[in-house]
Amino acid sequence: MSLGLLVLFVSGSCSPVRFLGEDETILASVGVKSDDRRIKAGDFRPYVRQEANSRWFNLLKVSLGIYCLSGTDSTKRVNRFFRRMGEAPVVYDTALTDYSCEALTAALRAKGYLDATAGADVRTSRRRTRVRYVLSPGPLYYADSIAFDTDNEAVRQKILSGASRSLLHKGMPIDISRLENERKRIVTELQNDGYYAFNKEFVGFRVDTVSGEQGALLTLSVKKPDRPAADKAYSRYRFRSVRIFENIARGQETDSVAYDGIKVCWSGHRHFQRRLYAGHVAIRPDSLYRDASVQRTYSLLGGLPAVGYTSVRIMPADTLRNLLDADVTVKLNKMHSISAELEGTNTSGDLGAAVSVSYTNRNLFRGSESLTLKVRGAYEAITGLEGYSGQNYVELNAEAALRFPVFAFPGMMHNWRRRIRATSEISLLYSSQDRPEFHRRLLTAAWAYRWTKPLRPQWTHRYDLLSVNYVFMPWISDTFRENYLEGDDPRYALLRNSYENQLIMKMAYSGVWRKKNGQGTQQLRVGAEVAGNLLQGLSVLAGGRRNADGQREIFNVPFSQYARLDFDYARSITINERNSIAFRTAFGIAIPYGNSQIVPYERRYYTGGANSVRGWSVRGLGPGSYVGTDGRTDFVMQTGNLKLDLSAEYRTALFWKISGAAFVDAGNVWTTRNYADQPGGQFRLSAFYREIAVAYGLGVRLNFDYFVLRFDGGMKAVNPAVASGPLHYPIVHPDFRRDFTLHFAVGLPF
Repeated sequence: MSLGLLVLFVSGSCSPVRFLGEDETILASVGVKSDDRRIKAGDFRPYVRQEANSRWFNLLKVSLGIYCLSGTDSTKRVNRFFRRMGEAPVVYDTALTDYSCEALTAALRAKGYLDATAGADVRTSRRRTRVRYVLSPGPLYYADSIAFDTDNEAVRQKILSGASRSLLHKGMPIDISRLENERKRIVTELQNDGYYAFNKEFVGFRVDTVSGEQGALLTLSVKKPDRPAADKAYSRYRFRSVRIFENIARGQETDSVAYDGIKVCWSGHRHFQRRLYAGHVAIRPDSLYRDASVQRTYSLLGGLPAVGYTSVRIMPADTLRNLLDADVTVKLNKMHSISAELEGTNTSGDLGAAVSVSYTNRNLFRGSESLTLKVRGAYEAITGLEGYSGQNYVELNAEAALRFPVFAFPGMMHNWRRRIRATSEISLLYSSQDRPEFHRRLLTAAWAYRWTKPLRPQWTHRYDLLSVNYVFMPWISDTFRENYLEGDDPRYALLRNSYENQLIMKMAYSGVWRKKNGQGTQQLRVGAEVAGNLLQGLSVLAGGRRNADGQREIFNVPFSQYARLDFDYARSITINERNSIAFRTAFGIAIPYGNSQIVPYERRYYTGGANSVRGWSVRGLGPGSYVGTDGRTDFVMQTGNLKLDLSAEYRTALFWKISGAAFVDAGNVWTTRNYADQPGGQFRLSAFYREIAVAYGLGVRLNFDYFVLRFDGGMKAVNPAVASGPLHYPIVHPDFRRDFTLHFAVGLPF
């Protein structure tokens, strides 16, 4: 309540008029209206050249209020502080209004409303000006017929052969953006077919209208400009030579070698094997010029860890025979580097520190292979534990990762390798964790691939061909074993499973799709993994033994067997430059089978926390309507193997580097089986919708460009842990101490 009153006070503070000149007025509001229902006025808002002062959540001018807390004397430090934090009043400018009308008119006509006009209704009272732009689009003109005019038969045939990909068709609106995209398509296709000297200057459009009719003749014109430099515009070029200058400038080479048609030049010492360039340079002698090959060369070489930057220079070599030379300059990174990090930790009030040292070799086998070695040590003083002899936490990690800049797989087709940008990685990690309650050893190994395709750059793929995770518990204290792992209470079954030796061998795929445009961003993440099938087959063939629970074992350790599928979609929609709306939906399911009755703890789902249903703490919600009775084990019990997350967030820029958000979250986790130790946790189609938790809240974000600090405060709205009554709907009877949770995180929630 006090925060709301403060915001209202600031937004309604002293009048900004005192900061204006004698004949100036403040721009109080700006609106855009259309007198035709076919036109959405909001789509044309970006063409308005002067906006009023920003509003928090499109309601209150808090930033202007902060500015108004300053005095008129700009030499005082306190006044400069409030002015930097706030936003100066926007002084109305008639010239910008006229410019906005011209821009709005041009934008309407570009959409096919060739007779459109835009005007402004300007009203001033008490030195405050309100402007409302009125759009009058008039009739929409369309292409009644399409003609093609060119001065070169070869180019004509080339364009006609790609007619199925054309964006033009009879009956289409005369939309300038579509015409521009068609121009880009034609230029791109010709430049990728050897037409080195062809550019968008050669492509134009002509629209002929008849008075009183909305149909128009649209003519696509491809003609050579009338100047000597354009004489070769319709010639197809080929490459005569391709040269690589490795870490030197052109003309400084002292030695060279040829491989696969590419000449590699260097001075003193050659850093790369010559075959590396064959797979990362997409240009070849005697091949047609293709702009896509040039851009792909930039991409492939730029993805090498040992390469700092790349420059590709295309030069006419023989104008009579239409030949080109390609000189590629490759500047290298430092081949070796050492770094160290020091960090502080705080786990539920227990303070500690960690230090890590890493070494990187970016050219291990002279093929830009990257080797990273890292060691990390951590110590944390643990307090408040009774019945344990040691009161500290010690962790030691050793990690090695070797990355190859190719898709390293036997039998992989060479042509397919050249069509993708890929890396292969072999990694190994050993971790030793000693707590007062137990000691844990973790060994992981993985063989994975990452790749993207130039034709579909929005997609990034990862495939774990093999991933092994081995967990060994060499020691568990008597106190921890007695309190949590022993006894007949079925509640501890899941907990016991989490503190047994485990072996997980899996294959997994994950893909990320991203798209960004003027309307906002979209991101889709999908993932699938299966574990234990290979070990199951080997165990059956070898006649492997079973333990007392009927599980097959490898090296006296039962292995996990399950399948998991994940889906996560997020989208943000831009309202204007200061406001946006973001949505997210996520679903995941993991099914144990064969050798497992339950999914391993680290592959189970949980909800709550800074990136999920923010009215609850991490692992403080679910599964289903489950209610924990012992806080010491809830962090294990409140997990499931099915998850649903829904979120909506209104984001707004406040002032300086601070932005705000209002959000609503919903979701929960469930189990797909009825476990006795998690009553109420099983997913039931007839009841799951009553077990969806809902939270709402506000957030503050500090955007420092390279990272975002986030503070989100969430309140419970619907609590599935209470079956009915007032406590099931805490939004009706809120209790701040009971229902509020504060989260601190780095980065946006989605």
